[in-house]
Amino acid sequence: MRELRWESQEGDGIEQLAFDNDNGGFEVESVVVGQRYGKTYGLHYTVRCDAQWRTRHAWLKIVGGGELELYGDGLGHWRDGSGLALSDVEGCIDIDIAATPFTNTLPIRRLQLTEGERRPISVAYISTPDLQVTRAEQAYSCIVLNREYRYEGLFRNFTANLTVDEDGLVIDYPTLFTRLPLER
Repeated sequence: MRELRWESQEGDGIEQLAFDNDNGGFEVESVVVGQRYGKTYGLHYTVRCDAQWRTRHAWLKIVGGGELELYGDGLGHWRDGSGLALSDVEGCIDIDIAATPFTNTLPIRRLQLTEGERRPISVAYISTPDLQVTRAEQAYSCIVLNREYRYEGLFRNFTANLTVDEDGLVIDYPTLFTRLPLER
């Protein structure tokens, strides 16, 4: 098990994440304390992926607020915690939780891009702190294999080059997140 910590570059905010590979897939558990749109929040979430980095389960809970549970079949079909199909995100394999750089790891690892390759994707975007799920268009490009990737938020005209470690976990996400040492 690895533990990581990021700080927000947008204001007060920090995330503590535990990442585990259990041979049948990957699982994270995390706590984020931050602010968005002038509103402070605390978020606890877990994400479970299969061995191909396809999101199979996500659970999110805002401290003192809403809760969201999603189940994916790895082929782009989603259901909420009550079993209702989520047709708005049909075809999306990945999720993108707005409050964390972790979910960038999912398409980076799943797509297995070669250096210079770019691929547009649709994701199930989860806004925070309201936990609304919508479809968002994005693209990823491999700049330096296993080290640097370009993220394009096509739905909001935003681009950033992300540096990642050997597990594809973000080290630096310019203007948004920076990895912190666990000990200071």
